Amino acid sequence: MQRKSGLLKAMAVALSLALPTVLAVSAADARIGGGSSSGSRGTRTFSAPPPTTTAPGSASQFNRTITQPGQPGGFNTAAPARGGLFGGRAGGLLGGLAAGFLGAGLFGMLFGGGLFSGLGGFASIIGLILQVLLVVFLVRMGMAWWQRRNQPAYAAGPAPSPTDGQPSSRSGLSGLGGFGGFGGGGSNTPPLQILPADYEAFERLLGEIQSAWSNEDVGRLRLLSTPEMASYFERDLEQNQARGVVNKVSAVKLLQGDLAEAWRENGADYATVAMRFTLADKTIERASGRVVDGSDQPQEVTEIWTFLRHAGADWQLSGIQQVG
Repeated sequence: MQRKSGLLKAMAVALSLALPTVLAVSAADARIGGGSSSGSRGTRTFSAPPPTTTAPGSASQFNRTITQPGQPGGFNTAAPARGGLFGGRAGGLLGGLAAGFLGAGLFGMLFGGGLFSGLGGFASIIGLILQVLLVVFLVRMGMAWWQRRNQPAYAAGPAPSPTDGQPSSRSGLSGLGGFGGFGGGGSNTPPLQILPADYEAFERLLGEIQSAWSNEDVGRLRLLSTPEMASYFERDLEQNQARGVVNKVSAVKLLQGDLAEAWRENGADYATVAMRFTLADKTIERASGRVVDGSDQPQEVTEIWTFLRHAGADWQLSGIQQVG
């Protein structure tokens, strides 16, 4: 019985330490932007960009963004909203309640009781897991209710007016990237004209940002991306450092790209571009140099990148979306 009790307590402590990691949404998933959709698209942050030949599938919604539904978009220097299961406007209240319930359950189990003081022995592990799932379900339901109650503008927000710009045509630019580059062909007249020099800037940023990420050059990332995106990259790099690994991306080569839409708002230019490219992606253990994930073998990736440009300034990366 003593051995079983010791094992039970050890499992409870391990679960309590691992639970925040399980519930949190990790953004440091190999290559920059891999597995996550982060950033902003101005007032169109919560509107899906039009499909293109390069990315005919739907773009994933942003799971990390400072833009609030129903409010003007665009990046600023404010701290990004906290992500994860308990993030968002209701995070403080609901996250605190959930943490209290889970903490009470673990504490009770360590001293002979479960979350509702009715479980004991080895069965309390199963009871605790069921209780955790129940609490997570209730918290998610509460968050959904909170967002519906406090953000009605998102559910019934007005469509963008013609003055904000309609989806632009995708101007052809043969040869860019060596495989046809940016192409397409819509019928609408774009309110913001994207020139060949702009396409070249997008392709250049694709390589330069990946290189800065591999070198863990935070200063360079801050120059090439908006403050919001730079804060996400910096956070992801810190997580890699804490895990004792470094992600290396090389041999980035653009294969094809399409302009999904381009528009102007609040004195800034936006361009959302679907890009298909190849790259070699591997994660290395810092101490030994051992490859723990990925390889030097190039892989093909399709992502949707949004770029932002203020008057008189260069284009910067404003958002990365994965393609569903």
